[in-house]
Amino acid sequence: MASFNKVVLLGNLTRDPETKYTQSGTAVCSISLAMNNSWLDKQTGQKREEVTYVEVDCWGRTAEIAGEYLRKGKPVLIEGRLKQETWVDKTTGGNRSKLKVVCESLQLLGGRDGAQPGGGPAASGASESDHRLSAETAIAATEETPF
Repeated sequence: MASFNKVVLLGNLTRDPETKYTQSGTAVCSISLAMNNSWLDKQTGQKREEVTYVEVDCWGRTAEIAGEYLRKGKPVLIEGRLKQETWVDKTTGGNRSKLKVVCESLQLLGGRDGAQPGGGPAASGASESDHRLSAETAIAATEETPF
């Protein structure tokens, strides 16, 4: 049976990125995104809002770009895949798990400190499983879309 695991997220960073390196020297950057969803409650007529928080791990050159250019509050577009992490809780001994996103590409949004929107690098890195940098690391066009 075929399966499909693809995630596209557009949100703002909730904290500054945390970049670390594996023993082999591969960069790993952990970021956290917040995405807002708002709607009109038909029963009360009031606007409602819900915030979803997602943790994202970037690898390789993508991690280096995220660590260098992203800061708390900055918008970013992430494409990746879901991964479930499992571990044994040290205090209770019980099994624990959580879903994370493994970033396969990211697009910086909002420009650099007052610059035109849409500027900045885009990154496409290798998946977590092979830790190699993808040959396709692109620089986004700084021109605005005409529509």
